[in-house]
Amino acid sequence: MRMIDLSVALEDGLPVDPPENIVRIEYTDHNAGIESMLPFFPGATQADLPDGAGWAVETLHLGSHAGTHMDAPYHYHPTMDHGKPSWTIDQIPLEWCMGDGVMVDFSDKPDGYVCTSQDFQDYFVRIGYQLKPNDIVLVHTSAMRAWGRAEYLNAGCGVGREATLWLTEQGIHIVGTDAWSWDAPLPRIAERFAQEHDPSIIWEGHKAGAECCYCHMEKMNHLDKLPPFGFKVICIPIKIKGGSAGWTRPIAILNDNTSI
Repeated sequence: MRMIDLSVALEDGLPVDPPENIVRIEYTDHNAGIESMLPFFPGATQADLPDGAGWAVETLHLGSHAGTHMDAPYHYHPTMDHGKPSWTIDQIPLEWCMGDGVMVDFSDKPDGYVCTSQDFQDYFVRIGYQLKPNDIVLVHTSAMRAWGRAEYLNAGCGVGREATLWLTEQGIHIVGTDAWSWDAPLPRIAERFAQEHDPSIIWEGHKAGAECCYCHMEKMNHLDKLPPFGFKVICIPIKIKGGSAGWTRPIAILNDNTSI
């Protein structure tokens, strides 16, 4: 059995989000930790601590959509599935978060391309796979080539409303992408909107959640290391009460005889 980490690490100051959402991490090392540790042990001095060292801790300033995370239906719209109250991340069924994985390689699609259901169907025919309920579908784009730089925000293809609804109609509950957004990059949608003035293209993949019930993961990693199918995915999000998303460390589990 082999495991592949499908997440990115949270890093201080990495410019892969809009400026106001960039992760900030304050590191306290073993020397700086002495000051905060001693008050827990009245009368103790540095010499009483193990080897004279305090604890190391970190303080993080980040949003729930930082790093690899899972979006809940509440993020997309107040209601889901044609009028039901949208689930928050702490309400997502755990059964959804483990299943057979399918890697869809759309890394050849240009930045800003909006994938259709026909794109998915053609791909499944090409790899000889029949999609089934509860599969976890992961879309590999070209976005990770720009990881670590501001260009990441504008890289990769996205999935539109029509394709998102088609996937959910096949019984899919969890999907994911290694791009910044399940939709096409927002700057590219903005360019199209300026030309076409069509409001239906704004956040259309996300907004599909008003008509169905699904979750997607964003900012995934190492999807290029996966075979098209023949692996399991576990992707349990952190429970944030009433949250629109939760940080997630998804993993792929491959049998030793699975070829890549």
